[in-house]
Amino acid sequence: MSRYQVRELLPPSYSRRSPSTVGDWLSVVRKGLPGQGLEGLLQAMSLTRTEFCTAVNIPERTLARRLTQGRLTPDESEKVLRLGRVWERATTILANDVAALDWLKSPNGALENATPLSLLDADIGADAVLDLLGRIEHGIFS
Repeated sequence: MSRYQVRELLPPSYSRRSPSTVGDWLSVVRKGLPGQGLEGLLQAMSLTRTEFCTAVNIPERTLARRLTQGRLTPDESEKVLRLGRVWERATTILANDVAALDWLKSPNGALENATPLSLLDADIGADAVLDLLGRIEHGIFS
C-alpha cells in the first residue's frame, strides 16, 4: 500500500517542480491550493465531506464553491495542508490507513479525551496531535 503524501494535494502540473522547502510551500499556500487534490485526501482518509469540513473548519457550501472556482483561499489552504500533514504523519507512524483513521477518530486521554481529528481546526490542536504522534513514534507513554 502506498502512503499518502501531502504533495498529492497538488495537481500533476506541479510535478515539474514540486514544493520541497518551507518557502516553496508558503508560496503554494499564499497563492491558494488548487481544489483538484482535495478529493484524493478525502479518499485517502475515508472521510465524508462533512467530516472533512468539520476537521478543517470550512463550511460545506464554501468548500463546494471553492471547488467550482478551482482554488482555495490562503487561510483554507493552510487548514487543508495542516490536515494533510497530520494524516501523512499518522499513517507513517501507525503503519496503515485503517489504524491512522481509527486513531484520529477515537477519543484520546492524552488530548483530554478529544479525538485528534476534532483538534485539527486550529494550529494549537494540530501541534498537540503532532506532538502526541511523535511521542508514540518514540515509545514515550502519555
